[in-house]
Amino acid sequence: MKKDLTIATAKRVLEIEAKAVRSLVSMLNKDFTRAVDMILSTTGKVVVSGMGKSGIICQKIASTLASTGTPSFFLHPAEGVHGDLGMVMKNDILLAISNSGETSELIKILPVVKRLGVGMIAMTGKKDSTLARMSDVSLYVGVKEEACSLGLSPTASTTACLAMGDALAVALLERRGFRAEDFALLHPAGSLGRRLMKVEDLMHTGRDIPRVSMDTPMKDVIVEITAKRLGVAGVFKGKDKLLGVITDGDLRRALSRGDGILNKRTADVMTRRPKVIPKGSLAEAALKMMEEHSITALFVHDDEADAVVGIVHMHDLLKAGVV
Repeated sequence: MKKDLTIATAKRVLEIEAKAVRSLVSMLNKDFTRAVDMILSTTGKVVVSGMGKSGIICQKIASTLASTGTPSFFLHPAEGVHGDLGMVMKNDILLAISNSGETSELIKILPVVKRLGVGMIAMTGKKDSTLARMSDVSLYVGVKEEACSLGLSPTASTTACLAMGDALAVALLERRGFRAEDFALLHPAGSLGRRLMKVEDLMHTGRDIPRVSMDTPMKDVIVEITAKRLGVAGVFKGKDKLLGVITDGDLRRALSRGDGILNKRTADVMTRRPKVIPKGSLAEAALKMMEEHSITALFVHDDEADAVVGIVHMHDLLKAGVV
């Protein structure tokens, strides 16, 4: 019986919170567009501020904004009235969050923010609140009921604020044209950053590229492959035009056949039309290509310049955690 009641309670909470989020869809209007336009037009940061549970939601919203291309930070309003308002600059935007719209610590900082000429966006559950009236734009996030059976703990209301913050962040992301590559730049650590690394981040360049020409004696080809320790040498015409490759596997196969490899020309041993990967490709794509073609290295090609700019080896990808 108790177990059934527990599941029933959980289902009720999730239904109430889901309804709270769904109700936001019909509440979206021109004020949301105005809020996005305000943020896009500023040269400063978005300062997100709120108290208590709303303050925790504010921290998450600020973090999401910052990681998706909108510079942002959290300001604790109680600390703000004791000096931290010095972090707020004239060109910033204040995103103030309070379900009641009357949170005293938050209301106290608004006159100072106004004097600084900072634009203000409210996110509140009360359309006629002090916070809504003092703001340039107000986003309504009111809910019919909290999921807490006592009706006291912020639950559905904080979920609604969090969802509206995500909507704001993603709308800004798309308006800015924020790309996966930009996301990777802001997330250099962790699995997301590793998955979005480019081949340029890992490739060997300049003198580290194993190079030989069509006229290079085979003994010197062997020396070059051994010295660069990538198991391959590119056969180039001029500086950057790749004609073929010679791998340590090619050398072993030729030796096993007793072909007198040292007396052969580079052109007789090399593999023509080698696999290359375009500059700007994800490192993950390079690993996939290597696995598909059973190779361990790829030359990186700049299609615009029609030139090789580097080489990436599977060991580099594995070491970087690109899996």
